[in-house]
Amino acid sequence: MTTATATSTSRIEHTIPSCLLERKVRVTVAGCGGTGSAIAAGLPYLHQAMVALGHPHGLEVTFVDGDRISRANCVRQPFSVNEIGLYKATVLATRINLFWGLGWKGTPNFLDEGWRGETDILIGCVDSRKARNTIMASQAYWNSQYWLDIGNNADSGQFVLGQPANRNAKNQGLRLPTVADLFPEIVNPKMDKKDRLPSCSAIEALQRQEPFINQTLAYQALAMLARLFRYGRLSYHGGFINLVSGRSSSLPVDQAVWQRIVEQNQAAHELTKSHGGKTARVSGKQRRRRSRTAAAPS
Repeated sequence: MTTATATSTSRIEHTIPSCLLERKVRVTVAGCGGTGSAIAAGLPYLHQAMVALGHPHGLEVTFVDGDRISRANCVRQPFSVNEIGLYKATVLATRINLFWGLGWKGTPNFLDEGWRGETDILIGCVDSRKARNTIMASQAYWNSQYWLDIGNNADSGQFVLGQPANRNAKNQGLRLPTVADLFPEIVNPKMDKKDRLPSCSAIEALQRQEPFINQTLAYQALAMLARLFRYGRLSYHGGFINLVSGRSSSLPVDQAVWQRIVEQNQAAHELTKSHGGKTARVSGKQRRRRSRTAAAPS
């Protein structure tokens, strides 16, 4: 539910569904690479904090990824050369369970249309538009309470917590828009060919991406979830981070901001159609810049 809280600034806040405060919260992490592994490392702390603050059960987490560990993964991701060839999801779940004494699961598959696992919070840590599009076609997405998408490029990125337009959102008042609602291009598979593919060597991995961008986004997103479960409400549901400038901005729970972002994206799309490829590349940069500006608090 999203309501206006009576404060001096008339702040609008989103309230967590009560069911998530009464039972075990099922979390599915789709993608166990740079961002997914950082999320995995932080989730036990969120679980411990929830239980310490009175949540009856905390989290039940499933890690989903069909990729195996490669040598290049051992540079930016928390895997060792001794684990090369093993499944990322299985390694992360086993490691966490041994250290924390938990019973979380690791599934060596990709989360796609055939995935039938039930979840409350679906955390997408994937690196392509096609993968996001596939997540949205899954039963996990359409049965979830929230979709938390985390994405980045070489030195910047975003995290957005939204509510899929499913039966769960119908009784929650004003629905939090998902990243796909606000930025439709992020789930357009046709645009993947414009992006650089994942690196295949350790040196290339470091050249293509700033160290710690994944961890920065992951822990900002986890801090947001921690506030949601501690206080039961949020005044923002995402954010944008740029490591080059050192700037960050939040995505407030605000219909006016959401509408402005959508309108700017629509205008950029129309400009792209009318002027062709060269303008499309320029408008894409402008669109990302305007999105961050629109999301920044006044």
